[in-house]
Amino acid sequence: MKYSIRAPLTKEITCNLKAGDTISINGYIYAARDAAHKKMIELLDEGKELPFDIMDQIIYYVGPCPAKPGAIIGSAGPTTSSRMDAYTPKLIQHGLKGMIGKGLRSKEVIDAMKAYSAVYFGAIGGAGALIAQKIVSEEIIAFPELGAEAIRKLTVEDFPVTVIIDCHGNNLYDIGKNKFRKIN
Repeated sequence: MKYSIRAPLTKEITCNLKAGDTISINGYIYAARDAAHKKMIELLDEGKELPFDIMDQIIYYVGPCPAKPGAIIGSAGPTTSSRMDAYTPKLIQHGLKGMIGKGLRSKEVIDAMKAYSAVYFGAIGGAGALIAQKIVSEEIIAFPELGAEAIRKLTVEDFPVTVIIDCHGNNLYDIGKNKFRKIN
């Protein structure tokens, strides 16, 4: 199915999405990579608040390139999601509803997604310049010392993703492998 959704997400939205659905995201999402994730977990472990309210939010695993003159943001392709797997279950427990990246996720992440109704979206690797065109504003909101890995608030319009793992644990990668095995 094809859907247009508005971020932030709700449990109602995530529970209606299925692995393989094509999604167009509108609204705002947050950009963060592994260094920012590590800092967020350290804050939680110290009993401190995160730099943004993570409840029902989407984090895009991206460290965008510097913007060219007149551009809002540089190339903004997804990074490998497994880099965040050590941190993600705790963030999901604190309300994170969606993640955008590329590649496989650990069993611990998938288990947390099922327990808390979160969803994993895939963005197309290698299409960072095209994806950047769907980002209409960006603002560094935390950890500016991390440079490209600082946490950013991004406003997006028609941001293209595919549901890779839905909140029931259905995994598009596994579905594809199983279809291939049946053919051969």
